Amino acid sequence: MRIFKEEQRFNQIWLIVLMLVSTIVPIGIYVKEYIENPKNFTSLELIGLIFLIFFASGFIFFFKLTTRIDEKGIHYKFFPFHLSFKVIKWNELNNAYIRTYDPLGEYGGWGLKGGILWNKSKGKAINVSGDVGIQLVLKNGKKLLIGTQKQEEAKNILATYKTKIIANV
Repeated sequence: MRIFKEEQRFNQIWLIVLMLVSTIVPIGIYVKEYIENPKNFTSLELIGLIFLIFFASGFIFFFKLTTRIDEKGIHYKFFPFHLSFKVIKWNELNNAYIRTYDPLGEYGGWGLKGGILWNKSKGKAINVSGDVGIQLVLKNGKKLLIGTQKQEEAKNILATYKTKIIANV
């Protein structure tokens, strides 16, 4: 029995820089306001506000996409949206393959994307970086793309379980 496992997080340098800048600017504004006019709010309120800004800006770094492919099917979890694994069993699939895609053009970016707010014909996407994903076409007509950074490993494991998909078509 072969198993594919992958965990991904938002850890791109450009995102970290963007989050730092978007954190430093408002904190700088509030600290300047506090120094110029300390009667507007207390030091405890300033500390609370700084904590809130750091938490709100850093929350994205708690997100984690976990993928597992085994003899039962394809399991995925995008924390904090999914607290437990969602499972797509092999007998629910018409096809599963690796493909390159345009995250912005096809799904509107990275994260939990697609569905009603974007191009419905593409289905949904769950991704955190890059432009390679595991495309799933379900028997009910729905599509789901799960981003991967392990293209070759994912391709090999899908080839291993391809007979489970074909047997159920």
